[in-house]
Amino acid sequence: MLDRDETHSPAVPPRPVAAGRPLPLKVAAPMAVVAGVALLLAFPPYGMWPLAPVGVALLAAAAHRRRLRAGAGLGFLTGVALFAPLLSWTNLHTGYLPWVLLSLLQAGYLALLGAATSWVSPLADRGRWAWPALTGLLWVGQEALRDRTPFGGFPWGRLAFSQDDSPLLRLAALGGAPLVTFAVALTGGLLVTAAWHAWATRSAARQAPADPAPTDTDVRDTAPTGTDLRHPAPGGSTLIGAAPARRWAPVIAPAVAAVAVVAAGLLVPVAAAGSGAPVTVAIVQGNVPRLGLDFNAQRQAVLNNHVDATIELAAQVAAGTQRQPDLVVWPENSSDIDPLRNPTAGARISQAADTIRAPILVGAVLLGPGPGQVRNAGILWRPDTGADMSQLYTKRHPVPFAEYVPLRDVARMVSDKVDLVRNDFVPGSTPGVVRAGPIVLGDVICFEVAYDEVVRDTVTGGAQLLVVQTNNATFDVAEARQQLAMVRLRAVEHGRPALMASTVGVSGFVAPDGRVSDATGFNTREVVVRELRLHDGRTLATRLGWWPELALAGLAVAALVGAGVLRRRQRVVPG
Repeated sequence: MLDRDETHSPAVPPRPVAAGRPLPLKVAAPMAVVAGVALLLAFPPYGMWPLAPVGVALLAAAAHRRRLRAGAGLGFLTGVALFAPLLSWTNLHTGYLPWVLLSLLQAGYLALLGAATSWVSPLADRGRWAWPALTGLLWVGQEALRDRTPFGGFPWGRLAFSQDDSPLLRLAALGGAPLVTFAVALTGGLLVTAAWHAWATRSAARQAPADPAPTDTDVRDTAPTGTDLRHPAPGGSTLIGAAPARRWAPVIAPAVAAVAVVAAGLLVPVAAAGSGAPVTVAIVQGNVPRLGLDFNAQRQAVLNNHVDATIELAAQVAAGTQRQPDLVVWPENSSDIDPLRNPTAGARISQAADTIRAPILVGAVLLGPGPGQVRNAGILWRPDTGADMSQLYTKRHPVPFAEYVPLRDVARMVSDKVDLVRNDFVPGSTPGVVRAGPIVLGDVICFEVAYDEVVRDTVTGGAQLLVVQTNNATFDVAEARQQLAMVRLRAVEHGRPALMASTVGVSGFVAPDGRVSDATGFNTREVVVRELRLHDGRTLATRLGWWPELALAGLAVAALVGAGVLRRRQRVVPG
């Protein structure tokens, strides 16, 4: 027999909570595309960094309160609009298929971001300040995943890398690229919070003359935060009846906060120069006879270009028109002929080192260790003694499908272009700490500059000067400038002077505060010499290492879990 109370108190299902209406799809879809274009324009070579938060805000608004599939679709639109043109340099000499596949893969991560944005909408609707924080956390979580998967990830296009001229760049000294990304996305979240409240306020005001006594349904559909169907809007009043100042306060406050976040970057102290001993460093950009994949067929000519340019520098030093360098840096692939096995190549490099009377950091392709294997290396070549095998760095993060082919048999079914990579590059196992007399270098090669841990390991290993050896002969000036933006962030992140040495450009020096000096042109032969001050200290970002990213990504996961719990407790009614 049932208890008397049970007969009168049946189980109460979760009460319905209105999620409110999302933006009309005919508005949201173009908005998602514009979001991708805005993000694209924030990156070099365009450099319109304020558009990055705008792009973040547009995607957040488009995906808000939508079903997961719709949110994913909108995120994918943003991803295609961003990555297809951003990575267009990948199709210059390899055909369209690698470019299309890479762009679609990267867009897939923004699809996940769009779905996650939709998923956490109930949390964003619970409080005015929740939405900006959630936006920042989800972007960091998305980038943490994209930077590592698949095959070690591809961090190109991180929000942080669009801020090389922004006050937010200085935040890299506190928490590295993840903190800069968080700040950019947080700013975008504040902008969308302000804009959404403004839209809701105007929508409510337009309804007021025709309906001076709005119903709960009217308030629910326009209110900027989630509203219980049986309760008034948060704050205890409707938007329509509020005084003008009170009505617009939720718009003004987030907008002011967005400006404050960006301005706060200016308060972060960064050094304009190192505090250690002065050294003189030369970058040799020898150029190649022809841009494109067949630069490998020009191996001897490329090596000769760098040798001859170095010998010309030595003549200028002897004439007193140029300073004597303590170190000369050649770019990646400056000797694609293994100088350790080819006596002619080794003799030419020795000729350059003996003439300039300074060690040369040579970017070389070394055969082995096994058959069909090669190594992408930076090796210190000293005057008189030649190659210093104790100061050799092997690239730790070869590029999949460009320097090695994972799942080659499967990949060949997609495109026979994979066989252009005849030998697989073998990764190194130790950080690129190279000791060149009075200078301890942190050597990273080409795309490795995009990976946080690869650069950080050189600094914690004692590097005083960051060196990025790169070969842009198969790409274009846009890719080179995007890479230089990453070097600028690394210099600020670790408080180190830095340089980028390219076969064809852009090469240049970067101060610890991110300023670029002596930048070269593209597809030119140039030599630049500069006196730098080394630095041994560690920034907060260097000391914290990966903890800021772990904490922010962990909070993103917690937000996703929290949204799931909220959805179970309250039956959310989608718009």
